[in-house]
Amino acid sequence: MANLTEQERAKLLDSIRDVKDFPKEGIVFKDITTLLNNPEALDILMSHLESRYRGYNLDFIVGIDARGFIFGSILADRLKVGFVPARKRGKLPYRTISESYSLEYGSDEVEIHLDAFRGIDGAKVLVIDDLIATGGTAGAVVNLVKRAGGVAVESCFIVELKFLSGRERVASPIYSVLSY
Repeated sequence: MANLTEQERAKLLDSIRDVKDFPKEGIVFKDITTLLNNPEALDILMSHLESRYRGYNLDFIVGIDARGFIFGSILADRLKVGFVPARKRGKLPYRTISESYSLEYGSDEVEIHLDAFRGIDGAKVLVIDDLIATGGTAGAVVNLVKRAGGVAVESCFIVELKFLSGRERVASPIYSVLSY
């Protein structure tokens, strides 16, 4: 597996915009849309992930709603594996299983289709999203993977906000490309 060079890491970090006081005062939002519209940075990122996961012999990639869909579908195509969307409750058209998780004020739910892994018991699954903060959503998705008969071999995040300790809520190994 190829590691990012310092130059590649710097290019990725420079391609992520900080937006102060979003979505509320005191928050510095890490905006990956500027990475997405930078073809060189996106290629560095996706080539790195492709190299990392090529030898994992994955069956599926589960992308978390919504930015995980972008990275997950590109990577699934590159690795020639299935892509499964994990969506907010009520967004998937077929029978689903759901998992709730805590938010700062209240809770939310995430779902996948009941047949997401096409009956492959023990399917090797990579969970991917743009960012891990408190880990609630990612932890719920990893639980869904298990309930659907899969094995979350790793959860991958483009950015990790380490000071929020989100990895402690996720029952799979974690890989973060960048961390703050």
